[in-house]
Amino acid sequence: MIYMLLHHIIKYLLSEVGNKQTGKRVHHFFPSTISHSSPSPLLVTGCQSLSPSTRHYQPQFTYCSNNFQKSNPMADKIHPSSKQSAGNNNPTFPATKSHLYNPTRSVYRPQPRRSRSRRSCCCSCCLWITFILILLIVIAAVAGGVFYIFYRPHRPSFAVSSLQVSQFNLTSSNQLNTKFNFSVTARNPNKKIEFHFNSVSVSIDSNGVDVGDGSIPAFVMPTKNTTKLMTIVSTTGQTVDDNSVLKSDVKNKKSLPISIQLDTKVKVKVGSLKTKKVPIRVVCKGIRFTAPTGKSATVASTSDVKCKVDLRIKIWKWTI
Repeated sequence: MIYMLLHHIIKYLLSEVGNKQTGKRVHHFFPSTISHSSPSPLLVTGCQSLSPSTRHYQPQFTYCSNNFQKSNPMADKIHPSSKQSAGNNNPTFPATKSHLYNPTRSVYRPQPRRSRSRRSCCCSCCLWITFILILLIVIAAVAGGVFYIFYRPHRPSFAVSSLQVSQFNLTSSNQLNTKFNFSVTARNPNKKIEFHFNSVSVSIDSNGVDVGDGSIPAFVMPTKNTTKLMTIVSTTGQTVDDNSVLKSDVKNKKSLPISIQLDTKVKVKVGSLKTKKVPIRVVCKGIRFTAPTGKSATVASTSDVKCKVDLRIKIWKWTI
């Protein structure tokens, strides 16, 4: 027994010396002399195999003349051998889920969403337009406030000075002939603003019937100025309906209500700056008169007359 043990030790030492000289590493196992079971089968054909002892289990190893490796099936699956990869140089990759379930289906590529970009562009344009409009309104309001503080602008005022009725008769054929001597006073209360008026058209109305028309020449109103304007308003051959209120009032010699309307355009001058011509309308109500009998003229009552000045701004088809 001791002799066999020494024999194996000497053999092992000699093999180690040979491996150091050749640069190869070989593992040897000392088989047990006493075995209670049959040895394990060989793992690799063409190489020598040693089976472990039954008393002390160790993993089975194979050794060959060129290399030493552990016989493990899992290692072969993870790291394939060089023989398998030698025939195919291109590496293989696992199949994707789409190829597993439907190999003929093309790969899905999401398209870019353009609707959101268009919506965001429209929203940004609307926001910019709204911001610009608000900014312009604020600038106009600030400029108007500054202008009002420095110049204190006021509208020109008008008042009927006198109205004499020289003629107002209705013929049997319902033809109306009238003549009025009309004078109006215009006043400019501003200290730094001048008004340049175009010619003024004058019309007199009574119960919805036009009873006279006239005009006033163009004029200029300097600062802190009062101007008296005079004109003759008349009509000839104006047809009046039989059932009109005017005809019945003339026959009954009652006092007739009339209203005077002045239409013109005015240009405002502030220092060296002149604005465009703006249309204005002056309406004077509360005047009453009686038709004259004979050649003597009658004077209309103008004590309670109120004249209202309005700007006439035209927006497309509407005039405000």
